[in-house]
Order: sequence, then C-alpha cells, then structure tokens
Amino acid sequence: MFKIKLTLVLILIAFMGYGQNSFIIENVKVFDGEVIFESTSVKVENGVIIEIADVIKAFGETIIIDGKEKTLMPALSNAHVHAWQPELLNEAAKAGVLNVMDMHGMETYQSAMRQLKDSTNFARFYVAGYAATAPGGHGTQYGFPVPTLMGPKDAKNFVEDRVKANADYIKIIVTPSTATLHLETVAELIKEAHNAEKIAVVHVSRLEDAKDVISNDADGLVHIWRDKILENSELERLLESKTFFVIPTLLTTLKAFEVIGAGADKYLNKEELLQEVKKLYEAGIPILAGTDPPNLGINHGTDLYKELELLRESGMPIIEVLKAGTSNITTAFGLENTGFIKVGYTADLILIDGDLTEDIKNIGNINTVWKKGKQVKL
Repeated sequence: MFKIKLTLVLILIAFMGYGQNSFIIENVKVFDGEVIFESTSVKVENGVIIEIADVIKAFGETIIIDGKEKTLMPALSNAHVHAWQPELLNEAAKAGVLNVMDMHGMETYQSAMRQLKDSTNFARFYVAGYAATAPGGHGTQYGFPVPTLMGPKDAKNFVEDRVKANADYIKIIVTPSTATLHLETVAELIKEAHNAEKIAVVHVSRLEDAKDVISNDADGLVHIWRDKILENSELERLLESKTFFVIPTLLTTLKAFEVIGAGADKYLNKEELLQEVKKLYEAGIPILAGTDPPNLGINHGTDLYKELELLRESGMPIIEVLKAGTSNITTAFGLENTGFIKVGYTADLILIDGDLTEDIKNIGNINTVWKKGKQVKL
C-alpha cells in the first residue's frame, strides 16, 4: 500500500511539473526568424518549442497565453558589445537580448561571466577574448594589459592563446587612427583563426581596409566603413571572392559624428551610411545588428532597438531588420538552437504588445521575455 501511495505521489509531482513547465501561446502573429505567420499557436515544454500549429490542444495544467493583437518573435541578439560586469548581461536580458557577442575584453573576467549562460535573468555571453591589435593600437588604451602582435609570425601563438581561453571567435583591429596591424599580419591571423575552426571578424573604419580584409577571407566586419562610398563594381568583386557579413553599428557611428562635430564633414553623412547598408543588403550580404556598448553612453539593452530602427530607416524591409537582430546573428556566429521559433529549438522568446511587422518601434512594447521557457524578470 505504501508503494502504491508513493507511486501516486510521484506521478502527481511529475504531472504538476509538466503543467508548470508547459505553456501555449495562442492566436499570435509569429516571426519565426525567417517568415511571418499571421495567426498561429506555439507550445513550449521544459524550455523547448515542441509544437507549432494553427490550433494546439492543451492537456493537464498547461498554461494558456492569449496572443491576440500581439507578436511573438525569437529573442534578440547583439552582435557587438563590450561587457565588463554581470549587471550588463541582466540589462540586456530585460530588453529581450539573450545573446551578446563581446568584441574585446579581459579574459579572466569573461570566464566568470560566461558561467551565467544558464541563468534566466542574464544574457548568454560569447567572447573574442582579447582582440588582436598592434603595440599602442586601438584596444590598448583601456587600462588593462593586452597582448599585441609585432608581425605575421605572432599570429599563430595569438590565436592558440585565444583558443586556450575558450574564445568563440577571433576579433582583429585595423584602424588608421592609431598604430595598427599590417595587412600581412591580418591575413595570417585570419588564416590561423580558420585553421583553429574559428571565424575571424575585423574592426575597420576605412573602405580600403574593408576590401583588403574581405579579400583575405575575413568572415565579417564589425563596423561599416565611414570614409567613402562603395562602388557597385567593387562590391561585385568582393562578392566574387567570398561571402561575409557586416555589423554596421550605425548608432555608434552617428553618435561619434555628433561628438566630432564639424570634423565629421570628412566622413559619409547619415544618408550615405544608410545607403551603404541598403546596398549591402540588396547584394545579399547578411546584415547583423550590433551597438558597441558602452561606448558613447550606449546601453546593453534597449539601445539595440534604436539600431533596428536605423536599419529600417535605411530601407531594409521589416522582416529583414528582424532577421538582423535574431537569426542572422545566431547563424553567422554558429549559435545552436536559438534565433528561430522552430520545433526542437530552445524557447528563447519575446512576446510584444501590438503588431511588430507594421512598425519596428513596437519592439519596445515588451510583454514577456522567456529564456529557455522561463520568464525573465523585467
């Protein structure tokens, strides 16, 4: 009799757990990372999306959420950040940004912050570790020791050290404003990154540098150039050499121009920058949304919405803007089972009040954020 009662208790506990870990969002407009469904239902169980259909039957104590006049989308990602403390990962998560790609930081601190990847109220933290730069170059001015490269011969050891530090990708800095890496060193870094099965992303500010690093097989640019307009013939040649992605960081660039003031006249203006982004999108180059916080006072959460608004202002269709903040990033950086609303994928979701597909500014109307099916405390 005792065994029977114990079995019944265990069954009851299991059933209660099923109900607590299972919910259905009904009659909701869904952007799944690729396409838009006008009215559908999504079921989540134990942190995983298990069913997507017009109608889903509820069993037991499954929670039902009314999605009428709401939009469901994958959680956002930010393709370019610098985060120094866990609170910044919390700031990101509260804005629905559940994956952030750090582009240069202290590896000892990063290792500890990465342990928060399974914590509901913190964004997952992906890192380049130390960025590759020249002695006295950009990235050495922040008050902490940074390894630097003298020439191509240092590339192999630099990449090996980043691999040992569990870096997710290799970040390389090319900038004319300070001492910078020579093209031969950059090419060797990209080659060694690929030998180590890591993607190589490059910080640029000039068009010529962008063309050079792409021709040397860089996987992506973490800023868009700001000095010249890319001619269509040049773009065609780049596309012949290799596929690549671009993180324009428009918000950062425009804020920098405000700080520079009259000196910004030598750079592309806002309209020209937006035209460059549209040109790249129309050529089939993946555009990824990134904001480069905390530079220029940019935050790690809601300022990503401003970047998406700028991408929309460039002329990119709303669905492509949404991809820039979700699936384009997770695909480019090889993040598994996130960035899409698909059966078998992790339930990283944002529920938004209103129709996001009509106005990108509605992205600020967040109703609920789920990380692995658990509600993030907003």
